[in-house]
Amino acid sequence: MEPWQDINKLEKYRRKFGIRSAYANMNGKIWAFVDEYIDVDILMNMEQQMTLKLFHRNLSKELYVTLVYAKYDIIERIELWDSMYHLASYMESPWLVGGDFNVILSGEEKYGPLLVYLSEVEDFAHCVDTCALYDLGFKGSLYTWWNGRSNIDCIFKRLNRFFANQHFLDLFPTLKVEHMIKYGSYHAPLLLSCNIDTVQVKKPFKFLNFWTKHETFLKVVKENWETFGDIFKQIAALEDVIKVHEIEFELNPTAQNTAKLHKVEADLTRYYHLEEEFWRQKAGV
Repeated sequence: MEPWQDINKLEKYRRKFGIRSAYANMNGKIWAFVDEYIDVDILMNMEQQMTLKLFHRNLSKELYVTLVYAKYDIIERIELWDSMYHLASYMESPWLVGGDFNVILSGEEKYGPLLVYLSEVEDFAHCVDTCALYDLGFKGSLYTWWNGRSNIDCIFKRLNRFFANQHFLDLFPTLKVEHMIKYGSYHAPLLLSCNIDTVQVKKPFKFLNFWTKHETFLKVVKENWETFGDIFKQIAALEDVIKVHEIEFELNPTAQNTAKLHKVEADLTRYYHLEEEFWRQKAGV
């Protein structure tokens, strides 16, 4: 998860995915999008974390979510750890904690030069243990952050992650976390899936006859039928290719592998633009 600085982009995503509302922390670096099934109260609003008290109406369950964007400095992160200790002291509900902690939990979560400072690792580990949080693990690349350099200057770290307490694990026993591709950023987005064995009902497609009378009807049908049917498959394929190139680059961070990765990312950008145009046109129709 990364900070969203562009308010217009936030609004675009809110409309595109049908999200009812968005919440930001005090410095605008942490955002939460909430759909219509969830009632929200902001419990804590700080520079490094925002904690939301949620009530999921479909589940009739109360749960807490803490979204983190930690400071780089070890001293400044003390405020974050203290706020976590405070939350944990009375937490008896399902609790999910995730975001960019700007620190690793062990030496294995870093590749490249520069030393790992044991004190900051111990501070982080102590906070996780004291708050009775469990690392949810992940699928995909070990590292979630790259410093943008190659060869001997290249550094990878696992800075982004999710934790949960036992109550949350009991509520969502099939929790899964995926480290997605680092497209357009040095951070990898994290996708958290917490299905509860509910059946999704698909709404049937309905064709309205008056659509044919619109002046752009034939143009829209032609473009969508002949072109856009393959866009989503192509995007999925390119994302898989990027995953492979990211792994190759992490194993051998040379300038040549960097160039290969950027080439595929450029192709993916082109298809993302086509996808955006598709949704814009579909919304207009």
